Amino acid sequence: MHSESVGRRSFLKTMGAAGMLSALPETAFGLHTGERPIASELAQPGPDTDPKPKYAIKFGVIGLDHAHIMGITEAITRGGGELKWFYSTLPKAIADFQKLYPNARLAKSEDEILDDPQIQLVASAAIPNWRAPLGIRAMKQGKDFLSDKPAMTTLEQLAEVRKVCVDTGKIFGIMYSERLEVPAAVQAGYLVKAGAIGRVVQTINIAPHQVNAPSRPDWFWDPVQNGGILCDIGSHQAEQFIYYTGSTIAEVTASQVGNVSYPSHPEFQDFGDMMLHGNGGAGYVRVDWFTPNGLGTWGDGRLFILGTDGYIELRKYVDIAGRPGGNHLFIVDQKQTRYIDCSNVVLPFGPQFVADIVNRTHTAQDQDQALLAAELALKAQKSAKVLTFSA
Repeated sequence: MHSESVGRRSFLKTMGAAGMLSALPETAFGLHTGERPIASELAQPGPDTDPKPKYAIKFGVIGLDHAHIMGITEAITRGGGELKWFYSTLPKAIADFQKLYPNARLAKSEDEILDDPQIQLVASAAIPNWRAPLGIRAMKQGKDFLSDKPAMTTLEQLAEVRKVCVDTGKIFGIMYSERLEVPAAVQAGYLVKAGAIGRVVQTINIAPHQVNAPSRPDWFWDPVQNGGILCDIGSHQAEQFIYYTGSTIAEVTASQVGNVSYPSHPEFQDFGDMMLHGNGGAGYVRVDWFTPNGLGTWGDGRLFILGTDGYIELRKYVDIAGRPGGNHLFIVDQKQTRYIDCSNVVLPFGPQFVADIVNRTHTAQDQDQALLAAELALKAQKSAKVLTFSA
């Protein structure tokens, strides 16, 4: 026993701590580098791949204050919408819009569009706190409405929207483009609905944005007009939590906001996060305006969906590991790890939303869930703890 003990001490001195550690297998530390091969595949276009729209409607656009109106208009046109009118008071926005849609007529006023009996839908990316009042007017005049997010900036506006939806039977749609217009997010929905990762337990959304300060209008810096960071860009992530967890009832567990980098705009918020819980799962959201110029795109949005039998990660807009483009999906289940290129997935929202207008259905977007997501973002914004960093 004595000679064995001395031999061990001599061996340890010779090897040294670093040498001993490097000689031990990874399993001794509970580590594993993942030696199984990762299968790569290209996602199929999806079930909604008809080359021609099934239905046709006429629609108008009011409010070009945010460039999101381009994507909204494209989605409805793709779905069978004919853009008849548009209205704005911004010269540059009008010129840019006319280049894309030269056949659309510039209206003299909002009322010229709202009073037109041929118009079935009004779409808008007006200043955020103007959107709900416009949508309410449109619904009262017999039109369905599709708003950029955030579609409302106060809980009072939300309550009125809900009432008018019931009173008129009209659709108040919200373009949550970070799910509805992102092929990887659409594919994730197909996988979740098919039970590919079991029951969803939690969603985690990391959603950095690039501020591009010189290009921003005055309302961008004013939370009264834009609703604040959780109401604004956080509404995207609240909607994804609702959709992927399938929650029909949900509340805010905690939320916080802060202004780290913009003392010249003291009311502005460049950081925010929130915890959510619902009858379908839990959620965490972090949003910010800190995307650095070196990324090469406006944000490195990531979504993690945890299930009882696996998990999904989306790298929506860029993969800093080196894969080109966006729409990268990773899925791990009980059998294997897969990488899925989702760039070919067809976006179904436009055709489905036009069909909903014609058929009075809610296939493209569940009305209650769309407004519940807005409610979560508004409540999180209203109750958020304001952070200060002085160190």
